Amino acid sequence: MGAAALKAMARTRTVKVGHFIVEFMTPGIGHLLKNAGCDFVLFDTEHSGFHNETIKSGIRYFEAADLPVIVRVPSKEYHHIARALDMGAEGIMVPMVNDAAEAEAIVQSVKYTPRGGRGVALAVAHDNYQPGNVLKKLQASNDRSTVFAQIETAAGVENAEEIAAVDGIDCLWVGHFDLSASLGIPGRFEHPKFKRAIERTYAACKKYKKAYGRLVPDAASGVELFGEGFDFICYAGDVWVFQAAVQDGVSQIRAGCKGRAGSATDAKAKKPAVKRKARSAG
Repeated sequence: MGAAALKAMARTRTVKVGHFIVEFMTPGIGHLLKNAGCDFVLFDTEHSGFHNETIKSGIRYFEAADLPVIVRVPSKEYHHIARALDMGAEGIMVPMVNDAAEAEAIVQSVKYTPRGGRGVALAVAHDNYQPGNVLKKLQASNDRSTVFAQIETAAGVENAEEIAAVDGIDCLWVGHFDLSASLGIPGRFEHPKFKRAIERTYAACKKYKKAYGRLVPDAASGVELFGEGFDFICYAGDVWVFQAAVQDGVSQIRAGCKGRAGSATDAKAKKPAVKRKARSAG
């Protein structure tokens, strides 16, 4: 089993910067992000459409680059949570956690006995197929697994303090779009109602010494939100960063070429040929 890197991160309030993978899964993705300076990767399986074989391979790509991975599972269901852990996920992010009872059920799904009720599977992907003492393996897994509870409903905000108080929850992660929609103000992140929800969730994290995370669209937003208490900052997502970079390059080339003639060679090549009169036969 790998070191509990995410657990250590969750115990500090220093900034941790990562990236969101929702579209591109290539063998080089872990090394690309590691060498870009990422501290972690958020690997989405809620909206991405990635299947189990891709998830299992992806976790290995991140492990090869020594880059801690949080897998966002599709639901609070046991089989989604336990399966991702068995495939080697160090961190588990669970969507739409509404209250302490749901948070406790998630921890029960994540942790082995005596803390939880996760089904035991040893010498598989999550412990690198190694033999060893059973009790030590169970404890090591419990120590390593890191739980990110998404606060993205009005109920989640209302019960944020009780969720943060649950032993085994390491971080409250704001799902800002879903939260704004649940509050009846979709996409209005400057609305007082949304800001109050953010402040209330942060107060819960601060009281129970839990980490606080969020996805941000740009670097300036990440810096601003760190100042508001967020310490896990996930910078944008692969598909949006890629599209923005390509769009920027294409736009610059088009703008630079606008109104300009091509090279002399191109102009000559494009010059229409002079039609010759056809000769009469005979």
